Amino acid sequence: MNILILGGGGREHALAWAVLQNPKCDRLIVAPGNAGISGIAECSDIDIEDGAAVAEFAGENAVDLVIIGPEAPLAAGVGDALRTAGLTVFGPNREAAMVETSKSFTKALCDAVGAPTAAYARFESAEPAKAYVAEQGAPIVVKADGLAAGKGVVVAETVNEAKAAVDDIFGGQFGGAGAAVVIEEFMTGEEASFFVLVDGENVLPIGTAQDHKRVGEGDLGPNTGGMGAYSPAPIMDAEVTRKALDEIVRPCVGELVRRGTPYSGVLYVGLMIEDGQPRLVEFNARFGDPECQCLMIRLGAQALDLMQACAEGRLAEARVNWADDHAMCVVMAAKGYPGAYEKGSAIGGLEHLTATSSQVVFHAGTALRDGRPVANGGRVLGVTARGDDLRQARQRVYAMIDAVDWPEGFCRRDIGWRALH
Repeated sequence: MNILILGGGGREHALAWAVLQNPKCDRLIVAPGNAGISGIAECSDIDIEDGAAVAEFAGENAVDLVIIGPEAPLAAGVGDALRTAGLTVFGPNREAAMVETSKSFTKALCDAVGAPTAAYARFESAEPAKAYVAEQGAPIVVKADGLAAGKGVVVAETVNEAKAAVDDIFGGQFGGAGAAVVIEEFMTGEEASFFVLVDGENVLPIGTAQDHKRVGEGDLGPNTGGMGAYSPAPIMDAEVTRKALDEIVRPCVGELVRRGTPYSGVLYVGLMIEDGQPRLVEFNARFGDPECQCLMIRLGAQALDLMQACAEGRLAEARVNWADDHAMCVVMAAKGYPGAYEKGSAIGGLEHLTATSSQVVFHAGTALRDGRPVANGGRVLGVTARGDDLRQARQRVYAMIDAVDWPEGFCRRDIGWRALH
């Protein structure tokens, strides 16, 4: 098979790595890719948000399957354009991707089927939103309604902080994503990420993970795109998983079918769990990053078979074969992230960290300069390992990190602390 993956981050490096474990893959192209991906696959600099350009490129290169990694091409309707051109696509169309691109769309979906989630209200101007905040009190959650690249969410501890977040969003901090705000009840409990494949009607769970959003150890400081993750999530026991499927996932998937916009692809189900009861925090229309890195190192070659079955509407016959293992990914970021950071610093030591079935350094924000990797983003590397248990995976990950020579980078040293302590 000839396979095209769209995207250029750590998630896409992990997807590329897993796809290449499968002997079905004859040729792999990643657009645009990054410095790490270029070492294992062909990279092509096409505009991945231009559906017609991607379809033309796929046709010219006899592509059998297109895997859409990030959310932006989904929001731009690239999946629709590729399907219209007769291509097999892993990733939802634009209408179904609204589960991620519009917070209020997902809230209305939950309302329609009675799925448990936080109470909320939506506003298109600042003053009524701030009046609602004052009425509800804090802590409270303020979200840009649209797609804000994993950002645009403020967990406000005080009313003034929430009002400032409202002003920031309507002030244009998140561009078009901030045309409206959704203000939600603050939910308590423990978060987990639940990943399922959906081919319209059928739902296949493919793994759980927990990630660390805060930049600082002990889960303190501002939110980031994710500083690390581990899989499986201990809190997602059989009963919590059953409730999540029966009360949230299957009803919402069924409602999308009823509306004439069936979902096809991976559905990221962000949950808050308290006293054994899951509630929906958010849906995403793609794999999480860095959770994807943990899932891919655990799934290996079967990841391609599962994604292909999903794209071809054959999920009813698909099965996941899990080893009794654990995985951890720790993000190495540029100092200053998630605020201002410098680009261009050299990263040494990676040549000594050979990728194996149990350890891989996935590249996120990297580029090549004179043939050597340099930092080219905020989150730069996703150092990933698996082990017989989480403690062994953690030991392997931090031993790898100690071998990386990058003074301008930093990482959290406590990924997995909840599960391990």
